[in-house]
Amino acid sequence: MESLAAECTVKRAWYKDITSSQWSSLWAAMAGWALDAFDVMLYTLVITTLMKEWSLSPVVAGSLASITLFSSAFGGALFGIVSDYVGRVRALMITVIIYSIFTAMCGFAQNVIQLAIFRGLLGLGMGGEWTAGSVLVSETWPAEHRGKAMGIVQGGWAIGYLVAAGVAAIVLPLWGWRVLFFIGIIPAALVFYIRAKVKEPEIWKENVAKKKAAPKSKGFTFWAIFKPSVLRYTVFGSLMIIATSPAYWGLFAWIPSFLASPPAQGGAGLAIVKSMVWIMAMQVGAWFGYVTFGTIADWLGRKPAFSIYLVITGILVPIYGQLRDPSMLLIFAPVLGFFGSGYFAGFGAFISEMFPTSIRATAQGFIYNIGRGASALAPIIIGYAAGLWGFGSALAIIAIFCLAGLIALCFLPETKGVVLATLDEND
Repeated sequence: MESLAAECTVKRAWYKDITSSQWSSLWAAMAGWALDAFDVMLYTLVITTLMKEWSLSPVVAGSLASITLFSSAFGGALFGIVSDYVGRVRALMITVIIYSIFTAMCGFAQNVIQLAIFRGLLGLGMGGEWTAGSVLVSETWPAEHRGKAMGIVQGGWAIGYLVAAGVAAIVLPLWGWRVLFFIGIIPAALVFYIRAKVKEPEIWKENVAKKKAAPKSKGFTFWAIFKPSVLRYTVFGSLMIIATSPAYWGLFAWIPSFLASPPAQGGAGLAIVKSMVWIMAMQVGAWFGYVTFGTIADWLGRKPAFSIYLVITGILVPIYGQLRDPSMLLIFAPVLGFFGSGYFAGFGAFISEMFPTSIRATAQGFIYNIGRGASALAPIIIGYAAGLWGFGSALAIIAIFCLAGLIALCFLPETKGVVLATLDEND
C-alpha cells in the first residue's frame, strides 16, 4: 500500500528545490549578461549608420567589432584570476561598472580611433562579466540543474540583444547613434542589487580558508590550469571555443548589415527599422535556444547537446545567407537564432565541471576568452569576404567554424552530473 502511494506521488518540480540564495546568484548573473549584451550589441546595430556617416569600409567597421572581442578575451582571462582571488561577487560588480561606463563614452567619440579605444575598454568588462557570473552560478547550483541554470543565464544575452534592437529602432531614427550609446550607462545600477542580495559561494569560501591554512602550498593560480591532470581539458576546451566563438560573432556581428544592405551588396535589402524587427524575432528564438540547450544538456549530456546545435547551425547559416524573400527571412530568423546562439549556454557548466575550485574561474576565464580572442578575427574575415562575394555568401564561412568545433569536442569528457566538491578532493 505504501509503495502504491509512493508511485502515485507527484514528482516535486525541480525549481522548488532551489534556495533563494541560489536564485539571487542566477538573477544577478543573468541580468549582468543581459545588460552586457545590451551594451555590446549596440555597435552591431549602428554599423550601417556609422559606415555611411564616417565613410567606413566593411573591413574597418568589422575591425571595430573585433577590437571589443579581443579586449574581452583579455578581460575575461584577467577577471578569471581576479575572481579566484577576491571572489566571484566582487569581480562581477567591477565588470558591470566597466562596461557600463565605456559604452556611454562611445557616444562622445569623434572619430574611429576614439571609438576603438572606448570599445576596447568596454570589452574588458564584457569578458570579465561572463567569467565571474558563470562561475558564481556553477558553484551555487546543484549538479543536476546546473545546465538549466546556465541556460537561463545565457538566455539573458538574447534578452539584452532583443532590448537593444527595440531601443535602437526607436532611438536611431529620432536622436541618432550617440544617444543610443549614452543609454548604455543604465546597467551600472545592477551593482546595487548584487551588493545587497548576492553572496559568495560557500565552496569558494572554503577554498580560501584552505589556502590561508597552507599559504605556501599553492603557486600562482594561472599556471595550474596546465598541470598534467587538466592539460587536455585546457587545450581542447580552448580549441573548441576558438572554433565555435567565431561562428557566433562572425554571424551576429554582420546579421544586421546583411539584413539592411541592398541586394547589390549581397544583402537582404530591408529598411534599417524593419531589419530590427527581424533581429528581434531572431533573438526570441535565441532565448528559447539557450534555455532549451540547458535542459537538453542535463537530460542527454553536454556533448550530445553541443553536437545537435552545431550540426544544424552549420547547415542552416549558408541557406539563410541566400534567402531574399522577407517572409522567409522572418520565418527562419527565430530558427537561426535558436541553433546559432543556443550552444553558448553550455560553455559555463561544461568548463566548470572539468576543473577544481582553486582554478575554476581562472580556467573558465582563459578557455572561454582565448576563444573569444580568436573570434575577434571573425568580423574582419566576414567583412573582407563580404566585400568580395556579398554579405549573404560570406556567412557560409560559419559552417567551417562549426565543423572545427565538433572535432575539438570529440577530445573532451562528458561531464553531465559532475559534483564540483568531488573535483576538489583531488585538487
